[in-house]
Amino acid sequence: MSRGINKAAYKPVGVLLGLAAGAVAGALFRQVWKMTAGDGDAPSATDEDRGWGEVLAAAALQGAIFSAVRAAVDRGGAVGVRRLTGHWPD
Repeated sequence: MSRGINKAAYKPVGVLLGLAAGAVAGALFRQVWKMTAGDGDAPSATDEDRGWGEVLAAAALQGAIFSAVRAAVDRGGAVGVRRLTGHWPD
């Protein structure tokens, strides 16, 4: 399999995995926020009733969870493609 075909073949898989990763990360963040903050909803940046610290902490936690889940899903997808095709995706 040539490198160009390999990349083109993996692209739709990567998109689907990215969507799944976003959904998983969102659900995981909501659960972690509920456990750590004791509040059901994380603050948005424009929530007038929440302070800077809480808003920035929520954003940092959400970013860290999203990045970790996305990396795990991307890595797992690449490993799966290699097992199926014998080639690491570009």
